[in-house]
Amino acid sequence: MSRWASALIAAFWMCGAAAAVAQERYPGIGRSATQAEVRAWDIDVRSDLKGLPAGSGSVAKGRDVWDAKCASCHGTFGESNEVFPPIVGGTTKDDVKTGRVKALRDPETARSTLMKLSRISTLWDYINRAMPWTAPKTLTTEEVYAVTAYILNLGDLASDDFVLTDKNMSEVQQKLPNRDGMTRDHGMWSLRGRPDVKNVACMRDCATDVKVTSTLPEQAKDAHGNLADQLRGFGPVRGLQTVAVEVAQASAITTKSSGDGARVLANQSGCLACHGVSNKIIGPAFTDIAAKYKGQADAGAKLAVKIRSGSTGVWGAIPMPPQPQLKDDDIKAMVGWILSGAQ
Repeated sequence: MSRWASALIAAFWMCGAAAAVAQERYPGIGRSATQAEVRAWDIDVRSDLKGLPAGSGSVAKGRDVWDAKCASCHGTFGESNEVFPPIVGGTTKDDVKTGRVKALRDPETARSTLMKLSRISTLWDYINRAMPWTAPKTLTTEEVYAVTAYILNLGDLASDDFVLTDKNMSEVQQKLPNRDGMTRDHGMWSLRGRPDVKNVACMRDCATDVKVTSTLPEQAKDAHGNLADQLRGFGPVRGLQTVAVEVAQASAITTKSSGDGARVLANQSGCLACHGVSNKIIGPAFTDIAAKYKGQADAGAKLAVKIRSGSTGVWGAIPMPPQPQLKDDDIKAMVGWILSGAQ
């Protein structure tokens, strides 16, 4: 379980305890959290595998699920580096023996998931809650086990006939190439003597205008670089800007009326993660879109609606997510660029 998830659950329990006390002192105010409500929050799998549901999945089953739901973004063998970073690669047999991936010491080395992974629970939990990209939380427990097993197989950590279960997960942990690579010597773990959760209930003269937000402590904000560049660059949720924006980048945005500026906008908005200029990635190439709408007087308006509201089934089975956060002027600039052949 992550430190932040632990803090959230601890806070939830504290709220329940506070509610019980409030009921005694102030009848009719608050109540204790039910077991079902606590379970609804407690959905992660800890590094000691607590929270892992019973189940199993084979490499063979995982290959079928992968080809149907994962390969379009991650490549047939987990090697894709065009949409998302590769899942496998960069590890050696010596890494498996030592528990530390030697290539990680080179800052110029491209990093795969298996190179960085120190806990098998992290991989299982992420697949379970966030994948597939277009329909998170739709995989069955067996499919999550199976896909995890297939990834281990791709990384030469499991045989072709391997079946991953909740019973042998801890054994798999001992094979991870970077199992001893986790460190707490960074900002996300630095509490500087302060507790995770500390608050005092307000019973009088309380604030009337309260805004609930999610924030990172100041000492942890830039511990992993700029979060805005690391999260998905599309949809209504954005990563926090934790470092200063490069002047050159900001200058490029101001020239969005030009082709270069529109391309910068398309890249920052995540469009180039799924659309190549002249090649299909997940969605169609921009040149193909321009060819399809060539000569249509209302092409700009049509594309603007699709970008703003999303689209399904026009170019394939994978839907295009809506982009409600984009400004109208930015959409107009990108549509004009696309229809011009992305020149």
